[in-house]
Amino acid sequence: MKKLITLIILTITLISCDSITGEEIGRLAINEVSTGKDHKILKEFTVDLKKGDEIGIWSDMDIQYTGEVTLTFKLTMFKNSKRIATIDIDPTDKYITIGEMQKSINGKTDWSFTGKNTSLTIDDDATYTFKGILVATKNPTLQINQAEVIFKRS
Repeated sequence: MKKLITLIILTITLISCDSITGEEIGRLAINEVSTGKDHKILKEFTVDLKKGDEIGIWSDMDIQYTGEVTLTFKLTMFKNSKRIATIDIDPTDKYITIGEMQKSINGKTDWSFTGKNTSLTIDDDATYTFKGILVATKNPTLQINQAEVIFKRS
């Protein structure tokens, strides 16, 4: 009986969360730092969007490092195959956060979160492609367990 109640509560929570954060329309599961031309981890997805659509750009992160590190998702946006924008996103610069856990002990940081970084409004009905990579300051202790960009329609 406890398992059934837990399952019902979890389902309601997930449905409520989706109605608050928006419907996921795409994800760039980058999960690795690009370190140059010889090691470029480029992910992309394509979606049809309508004029007036509000798209939230979220980061889903799980990282560990010692010292300091700066991360940047470098995104390129295409409309009907024509490049129309580039967007640099610091995943730690978020204005909505869900499920954040951060622990720092003796300079070692374990940090995971899902956070909304920015949003954009679509100008025209079209097919849009989003391409992205993840870059970071040089830090040999950086471990990426998850580094994904999530696109949600509000």
